[in-house]
Amino acid sequence: MSRRSRAVSAVGILERRPNIPRTINVGSLIPCADNSGAQILKIIQVHGIKTRRRQHPCACVGDLVSVTVKKGPIDLRKKPMHAVIIRQRKPWRRPDGTWIMFEDTAAVLVTPEGDLKETEIKGPVAREAAERWPRIANAASIIV
Repeated sequence: MSRRSRAVSAVGILERRPNIPRTINVGSLIPCADNSGAQILKIIQVHGIKTRRRQHPCACVGDLVSVTVKKGPIDLRKKPMHAVIIRQRKPWRRPDGTWIMFEDTAAVLVTPEGDLKETEIKGPVAREAAERWPRIANAASIIV
């Protein structure tokens, strides 16, 4: 029986992704948590997700998604934009053993490069999203 090389397993440890359940489906309507004026966002695509055939792509905290504004100013509506998920209702377990969940699922609008479009974020931001997106961490008032 062959044994796995230690060099191969070390690469997996460096690129370890937190085990957060992907529960935000394409087509979901979520609130916008910044001061852009957008109120309701609809997810139309999840970036960087590879799924098997006929499986719908889902998002979790810290993921970059494409959205359209369903409720908000007329100049923001009916255009595809990028957003980052900063909170989700589904509880998940962190590596230190704590469980965390939020009251709602929310996102903030960003540019394709990852910069915030607006200046303020309403409500708390998950630590996983703040570590992955430093511009969001700078604008966040509370990081949980």
